[in-house]
Amino acid sequence: MNMQEAVRSVLSQYASFSGRARRSEFWFWALATFLVSIVASIIDLAIGVQIVAPVLALALLVPNLAVGARRLHDTGRSGWWQLIAFIPIIGFILLIVWWATDSQGSNQYGPSPKDVAPGPYGSAPYAA
Repeated sequence: MNMQEAVRSVLSQYASFSGRARRSEFWFWALATFLVSIVASIIDLAIGVQIVAPVLALALLVPNLAVGARRLHDTGRSGWWQLIAFIPIIGFILLIVWWATDSQGSNQYGPSPKDVAPGPYGSAPYAA
């Protein structure tokens, strides 16, 4: 999955907290939102008012939470584990480790996306 497909996938599931998200989908989404946030901050500096970045952050809050929950589902954890980020430093580090963990096979959240997603050159699955 490339960045464009990841962004399209996350935005098409804007508020869907069910199912699973592959590592590539999650991390390409994270990279895309980081880059867009930098552009928004530059625009804010250029116009002299902090409005674009906060509005963007608010608009992306729900899809960020949704893809984070789906990524945790892929590792066999509940999306509610995102609340661990409120524990200073350690909570966010633990979340990053979980988000970077490889997919679990089929679990209570559905079949593995690696087994379902077609590859770029055919119907065989491709690795994250």
